[in-house]
Amino acid sequence: MSLEHVRVVAERGPRSGFPVIVAVHSTALGQAIGGCRLSVYADWRDGLEDALRLSAAMTAKAALAGLPNGGGKTVVALPAGVTPDRRAVLHDVADVIESLGGDYATGPDVGTGPDDMVTIGERTPYVFCRGYDSSPGTAAGVLAALRAVVADRFGSHDLAGRSFAVLGVGRVGGHVLRLLAEAGARVVASDVDPSRRSVADSFGAAWTDPHGCLTAEVDVLVPAALGGVLTGETVPELRCAAVAGPANNQLDRPGTAALLHERGILWAPDVVVSAGGIIHAIGTELHRETPDRVAARIGGIGDTLTRILDAARETSSTPAEAAARLAGWLVDYPAKIA
Repeated sequence: MSLEHVRVVAERGPRSGFPVIVAVHSTALGQAIGGCRLSVYADWRDGLEDALRLSAAMTAKAALAGLPNGGGKTVVALPAGVTPDRRAVLHDVADVIESLGGDYATGPDVGTGPDDMVTIGERTPYVFCRGYDSSPGTAAGVLAALRAVVADRFGSHDLAGRSFAVLGVGRVGGHVLRLLAEAGARVVASDVDPSRRSVADSFGAAWTDPHGCLTAEVDVLVPAALGGVLTGETVPELRCAAVAGPANNQLDRPGTAALLHERGILWAPDVVVSAGGIIHAIGTELHRETPDRVAARIGGIGDTLTRILDAARETSSTPAEAAARLAGWLVDYPAKIA
């Protein structure tokens, strides 16, 4: 295996006893950024693989978002059936991050939230989203991306009257559902947690089971929960014109992008669609940008996606391939990041 990362640290936390992994993929554009994930793994090396993969994706996300940052990731590999001492785990994470001397800063991810960032911040300043919910920013970026998608597919940015299936109505998905309803869209929604039906009901969205939502006959499928939803088995079942949502790592493997392309289903790369929250957090907290500048960056997600979709058509490639080329160019030529 060739290692393209600039730094990878894996340590047994002295307080918690759990493996703490920090992968710094790139600092070519500036300080690496990436979330802190607390998740159960059958083997800690699976957590290492996740950290390597997700940190590389974060480099692309930051570059495509126009941020002067590289990509990183923290993963704490928890064994099944164990309830960790959360404070001990987070302080172990903080100490590893502090040892990197500012090369990397972390924020919330699967298994962590803004309050956890406050705890990490007790031992290192290299943390963001302390007590701050980034989901409204993420949702705003999703809406900008959805306008670009419907313009590409149907010739107009207007969301009114268009149909969407929102799969997952948690913190981000709930905001996306609300924004779509306010824009006059028709929405069907689902979540593995049936109690979230009240969110759909409050905005007039129809409710169905997760599989029914995934395969709904709509203009755009919006994956807004965990990744891996697009597979060789599920893609043939889709009845949508496009897929665009904030869930990370929607493809089970890179080749699935080609399956979507072959079916004529536009897939908007999740590293672009999901970037609104990180743009807001990093722009506000680390770079001290004005609210107007941050809002402009989030709105620019639609322009970036349009650029990628146009490039994909011009080169007869998938949007995933076009996004990877653009991200690589931006990292290689940092003066283009503004």
